Amino acid sequence: MRTWVHERKFCMPVRPLPPNPSLDHLKHQASDLLHAHAARDPGAAQRLREFHPRFFGAADNEIFRAQLKRSDAHLAIAREYGFPSWPRLKTHIEQPALANRLDLPHHERIEEPDFRRAVDLLDTGDISGLRAHLKRRPGLTSQRVTFEGGNYFRNPTLLEFVAENPVRHGKLPSNIVEVARVILDASPSPPDQAALDETLMLVATGSVPRECRVQVPLIQLLCDRGAAPNSALQASVLLDEHEAARALIEYRAPITLPVAAGLGLAEDFLRLFPSSTSDERHLALTMAADLGHIEIVRLLLDAGEDPNRYNPVGGHSHTTPLHQAAWRGHEEIVQLLVERGALLDMKDLLWDGDPAGWAHHGGKTQIEAYLRARMEDRRRPC
Repeated sequence: MRTWVHERKFCMPVRPLPPNPSLDHLKHQASDLLHAHAARDPGAAQRLREFHPRFFGAADNEIFRAQLKRSDAHLAIAREYGFPSWPRLKTHIEQPALANRLDLPHHERIEEPDFRRAVDLLDTGDISGLRAHLKRRPGLTSQRVTFEGGNYFRNPTLLEFVAENPVRHGKLPSNIVEVARVILDASPSPPDQAALDETLMLVATGSVPRECRVQVPLIQLLCDRGAAPNSALQASVLLDEHEAARALIEYRAPITLPVAAGLGLAEDFLRLFPSSTSDERHLALTMAADLGHIEIVRLLLDAGEDPNRYNPVGGHSHTTPLHQAAWRGHEEIVQLLVERGALLDMKDLLWDGDPAGWAHHGGKTQIEAYLRARMEDRRRPC
């Protein structure tokens, strides 16, 4: 149940379309969302906040006061499945093309032959072949390809393929740092800042670069070439990529309240807390509960943070802190949240599971038993 923050990288995980999606069924889902909004369902507010651009950052009451049209529900449903609009989702279903084959890895969905050739050379670590190919087609370094049906990697440049995130092969060539350098050297000056920052984000949150022991060298190369280290720090902490986080901090990425909460940096947390914003404290509770820092969780609850809000956009936003702590196996944090009134029957927005179900999924049998016992206690009449 790993989740992803950032318009592309860290939003709520998108729902996968079934093999033979039905437009009528998706229309029914839009109707259900309209009804849930009319019923002031907090889950509907969270989904709209995440997937409808008009409601980004809006409070529940503001979302419930707004008039919601059927076209609004269609847009939210389309984005919930990883498509930018209802017409694009409709086209995917009615007129599928190679780029729409969601069952294929991304490189096999590339229709432009020269870009596909460049990715193939990258994947095999063919430095001389890649250098010659980019010399013949210099525009490839700034070209983007379009993928739909996912919550990130939607419009990547060639450079972004060096991160192997999303996973395509499960490995990287041993000379991938030199491959990245070839692409950067062939790129126009100044470089595409968005591509640099997005590549850094993908590398810093990718398991394959870490497992291949190239995560930190790639981070160093990208930061030396102008990528902003602060653009990836929060994401790397949230996804428990601590080695990447340390490398980014060495490049002077500033430590924020959520970062301090996620890394368990108590002194930094206490220093930053008095001037922190409500949004920062909300995300800090998410990260401390998810990553196991009970004293920081306690401090945030003491300061009035609500354990029953869905986590914010940018931090496992389909769940609550109790879901994440239960799945991770943080027994003391689970008990603390329950003692402070965390709801035991609140469902996540993607798999419709309660915290006990998440503990079961994570193999945390003691936590599951504790949560189910507390549910029974709360059902008993006084």
